[in-house]
Amino acid sequence: MLKPARLRRGDKVAVVSLSKGMLGEERFIHILDIARERLESEFGLEVKVMPNALKGISWLFDHPEARAEDLMEAFRDNSVKAIICAIGGDDTIRLLPYIDFEAIKNNPKIFMGFSDTTVNHFMMYKAGLVSYYGGSLMCNWGEYVEINPYTESAFKRAFFEPASSFEILPAGFECFDDDQKVQWKKECSGVIRERIPDTKCHEVLQGAGKVSGRLLGGCIETFVDIIGTSLWPDLEEWRGKILFIETSDSERGNEYPEALFVWILRNLCSQGILGVVNGIIMGKPPLREKYEDYKKLLYDFVSDEAGRKDLPIFYNVNFGHAYPIGIVPYGLMCELDCEKRSISVTEAPTV
Repeated sequence: MLKPARLRRGDKVAVVSLSKGMLGEERFIHILDIARERLESEFGLEVKVMPNALKGISWLFDHPEARAEDLMEAFRDNSVKAIICAIGGDDTIRLLPYIDFEAIKNNPKIFMGFSDTTVNHFMMYKAGLVSYYGGSLMCNWGEYVEINPYTESAFKRAFFEPASSFEILPAGFECFDDDQKVQWKKECSGVIRERIPDTKCHEVLQGAGKVSGRLLGGCIETFVDIIGTSLWPDLEEWRGKILFIETSDSERGNEYPEALFVWILRNLCSQGILGVVNGIIMGKPPLREKYEDYKKLLYDFVSDEAGRKDLPIFYNVNFGHAYPIGIVPYGLMCELDCEKRSISVTEAPTV
């Protein structure tokens, strides 16, 4: 796997809208102003908004080829050092026919986003490029008042100050969407999310000792779009991996998101994937009321239906739709220590 270069002050980052075109809507454009100011003044980066990124929800839905064109242009532009996704959505898979995998492979650079961007991460993985399941422009770089200290620290440790290893740390605080979700309205721009102490840290649902493997996964609902396409790794590619999953708790046309969660786990089991991975990491669910539900569903399924009572499972990890979120790098070596409840990427995240 190719690692991209770290970021330095003065570097240029590209903003792309690869899924839902919310960033270009008049009611959301102020988020771009916040994020641009933060990236430029606090992090010393130059922001390049790609040509189609602000064309709005309807136009971008009708033109997946234009979304892909922005992505390919950002990769081919030698002055761009990182690509940040504006937001997720639900139809990124429609970009697949327009992706130039050689252009990605020949121009390695930081690529970051979460949720439906999982599809793009599997594109990067297919091209052999390490990418980063982390913040989006609207949710994180454009967070009102300030980027929370946990997320900011993860950005800096992964991209600006890379060391020889990278620990995925417990946040120490949390905020669930059913407790307090700040709306993307200008009148809310001075509101900061309440940071409630989290004493649970990483929960180890089962497993003992240490296991290691390369990281692969994402938002579990998007797996439905990827399975059966050229992006989905074969069984041997999953062997020995650390599977990381999280849920947006989105209905995706289903009345019960928890049922969809189990159905996808059942599919992974039927493919043999749950029989060959070395461990599972699951992100904190976005809703407090679902915290114990998903925890029980995951434990019961893996232990009983999949028959993997030996498989280490870490829960309550800060990535994806959780708040706050950190960064999980695709394809890098990771060690799970069940006794210490630690998750360590055992190599530098960038070069």
